[in-house]
Amino acid sequence: MIRTVEPQPPASAPVLAAYSYCEAVTGQQARNFAYGIRLLPAPKRRAMSALYAFSRRVDDIGDGPLANDVKVTRLEDTRAQLTRIRDGAVDEDDTDPVAVALAHAAAHFPIPLGGLDELIDGVQMDVRGETYETWDDLKVYCRCVAGAIGRLSLGVFGTERGARGAERAPEYADTLGLALQLTNILRDVREDAEGGRTYLPADDLAKFGCSAGFGGPTPPEGSDFAGLVHFEVRRARALFAEGYRLLPLLDRRSGACVAAMAGIYRRLLDRIERDPGAVLRGRVSLPGREKAYVAVRGLSGLDTRHVTRRTVRRRA
Repeated sequence: MIRTVEPQPPASAPVLAAYSYCEAVTGQQARNFAYGIRLLPAPKRRAMSALYAFSRRVDDIGDGPLANDVKVTRLEDTRAQLTRIRDGAVDEDDTDPVAVALAHAAAHFPIPLGGLDELIDGVQMDVRGETYETWDDLKVYCRCVAGAIGRLSLGVFGTERGARGAERAPEYADTLGLALQLTNILRDVREDAEGGRTYLPADDLAKFGCSAGFGGPTPPEGSDFAGLVHFEVRRARALFAEGYRLLPLLDRRSGACVAAMAGIYRRLLDRIERDPGAVLRGRVSLPGREKAYVAVRGLSGLDTRHVTRRTVRRRA
């Protein structure tokens, strides 16, 4: 079970500078993520930015233009750096600000750093060009690249002292990560196809006549692309419903952060459901005002209260 996070002593100037670097990376590269973590108190926000900056480094290796053998070497170098962080071998004056920030965060929060090893494993799957026959196959990948991030984040959030069912928090965090990743896969289906990657399960593609892929702004001829999208949306919604059971287990601001980030993706899912073909024509996104509304809704606790009421009804 994730313990409640205790107050921390002030960080030193070098550590604060390292965190500032990570927060800048997060603000520039992850607008949806950055929206959510704004709702956290400073120590948790900094720790989350350190997690993001390290994760982004891993993702950028996988998505970059380097040859695959070079990517493999870079990923193993990054894994070795993670081992140094885990072993407490990174000093405050280290030249890598991401390592400094993550080492400090891991020393002050119960972050399961093995989740970052899982992320590296998932990106290695990308480098190998793996495809997925079934949803069960794809879940393995999603748990590496997204479920693990949910569990890592839970190490920063902690659970409310005395929260009923807190022992299941890692499971819910993992499931919520899967929901977000499946939404990402739907949103990026054309972009991924242009990069030579296919994530949706091959048996789902075959079922809806989409095995030819998505290389252009229109679905494959004779396919039921809308049916495919609606099928995957229903799967994602079921994952969101289960993952949202995490919210009542968190303190108010951590719950608000999770509700904001998940809420943005749920609204993306709504847009994709209304117009499945939009994902082939361009990148589906939310305007800033809608993201702000989701953040306010999360901070108000509406989503947490809704989940709590639903859970109580199930127990009655």
